Amino acid sequence: MSKSDIQSILATDCGSTTTKAILIEKRNGVFRLIVRGEAPTTVEAPVEDVTQGVLNAVAEVQELAGRQILTDDGKALIKPYDEKTKKGVDIYVSTSSAGGGLQMMVTGVVKTMSGESATRAALGAGAIVMDVLATNDGRLPHQKIQRIRHLRPDMILLSGGVDGGNTKQVIGLAEIIAAASPKARLGVGYELPVLYAGNKDAREQIKGALGNKVALDITDNLRPSMEKENLMPTRQKIQHLFLEHVMSHAPGYPHLMELTDVPIMPTPGAVGDIMQLISKKKGITVVGADIGGATTDVFSVFQGIYNKSVSANYGMSYSISNVFAEAGLENVMRWVPFEMDERDLRNRVKNKMIRPTTIPSLIEELIVEQACAREALRLSFDQHRSLAVGLKGVQQERTIGDVFDQTMTGESLVNLKDLNMLIGSGGVLSHAPRRQQTAMMLIDAFLPEGITQLTVDSIFMMPQLGVLATVQEEAALSVFERDCLIYLGTCVSPTGVVKNNETVLDFTLEMPNGEKISRKLNGGELNVVPLAIGEVAKIHVKPCWGFDMGNGDGKEFEGEVHGGVVGVIFDTRGRPFTLPKDNAERVNIVKSWYKAMNLYPGL
Repeated sequence: MSKSDIQSILATDCGSTTTKAILIEKRNGVFRLIVRGEAPTTVEAPVEDVTQGVLNAVAEVQELAGRQILTDDGKALIKPYDEKTKKGVDIYVSTSSAGGGLQMMVTGVVKTMSGESATRAALGAGAIVMDVLATNDGRLPHQKIQRIRHLRPDMILLSGGVDGGNTKQVIGLAEIIAAASPKARLGVGYELPVLYAGNKDAREQIKGALGNKVALDITDNLRPSMEKENLMPTRQKIQHLFLEHVMSHAPGYPHLMELTDVPIMPTPGAVGDIMQLISKKKGITVVGADIGGATTDVFSVFQGIYNKSVSANYGMSYSISNVFAEAGLENVMRWVPFEMDERDLRNRVKNKMIRPTTIPSLIEELIVEQACAREALRLSFDQHRSLAVGLKGVQQERTIGDVFDQTMTGESLVNLKDLNMLIGSGGVLSHAPRRQQTAMMLIDAFLPEGITQLTVDSIFMMPQLGVLATVQEEAALSVFERDCLIYLGTCVSPTGVVKNNETVLDFTLEMPNGEKISRKLNGGELNVVPLAIGEVAKIHVKPCWGFDMGNGDGKEFEGEVHGGVVGVIFDTRGRPFTLPKDNAERVNIVKSWYKAMNLYPGL
């Protein structure tokens, strides 16, 4: 079937807990989302067949659409779409992270060197790192063997040793893996994939130690010398092995593959594909964040280079205690505009962790939850920036000195002054009671600089659209623009340190109707000018000396700003901004921001 003949498309995303299905059809020459349905994922007992959850979600779509998509026995899809009877679909595509995504163990000779490099490689490939084994991690061999057997990862990354260096220690790690005789989490009777990315001189001995015990694969050394880190070959190989070895053994996966028209893609990979497509088609730089219950994924495209990171310990339910512990009480509380007992706050956080499906019932609970979301996003973005590094925008390498440079100054590809669009996704952002709250969480967490368009994925359709783009790019782009993204507005934020509420900038907005709005703004403030979705205004900004809109200190800036549900948000709190040490003063200033944004009426 040619692309021009496609009229009806079914797409699903099999998540760890929920399988989501969407129906896309061509109406009046334009592809649009028609209905969506969902059902529990059925990868675990008693069903143990991921396909059943898919069929259940499609049955809901069928009912909502008011037409038949499944065969009479409910076990297959009617294809192609019949124009006369209005039955069936033309193509079916799917993504999957069922079974908890990719769970890995990594090893390195030295924990703070090859161990850290291996961790960065695994995270960049979209994995959850369960543990890091190293020769100097303080554990005895039998404890390491027990740990491998207990965790049952999907894959093990074995690294260590520079090329031409000592081979004894990395071979010792291989022997520990061999002694553990590891069994995979999914699938019975198949060999666990182990990827070797260490000293190339040890390859033959590694084959001897592991060749008959596991499904061994070999790639370039991720730390070829003490001064260099080369992660990209390892990342690409991990993603390939995930599809070939892990997903193909998930319960019911072979049946699902028979139903789809293109290979099933891992969910994070599909999201990355749609973001790269949007960046390329629009010619813009993009950062996206998907905040879930257990993990937060951050994606970026800068200088045409795509990067992805998975922060496995930062989420809004299962991992919320980790967020609280990592961020610290002070950082969470800085966003809460009222006095609160520390024990009360800790109890609220723990309640969310042990009752992950609950939602806030009081305004105070909502404010605390959204404060935690800011910190989860901030921590995840910091981690992403340390991973998204490049050398002259081509080869992803780092020198050993960068490992100790937490700011990654001059090395990170993520430059907020160049950022055009920020996309938020995940329940706490997509389902916030007011869109202003979503915009505020994104601004506070990412602290965008210059002119940045703020958007949110309404129902997290990006995975399905990512895999759809491989067969019908037009449909994926059309639905992404019209039905997936909600445009919140544009953030205008100069960089510079604010002192004593001094004047920061003068601006003039030329509205679509020709009206001109001019104002002088002081530091430490938030101001909103309404500008509707689809409207574009011309902006002229004259920053004061010490403040930069992207052209240099005090230099004027002209450009365009896009409207949205919230409008144009002028953030003159400075970059970086600091809050007063006095708690009463802090509460007052945070309240003034929330009032300016109309976040919590009645607060």
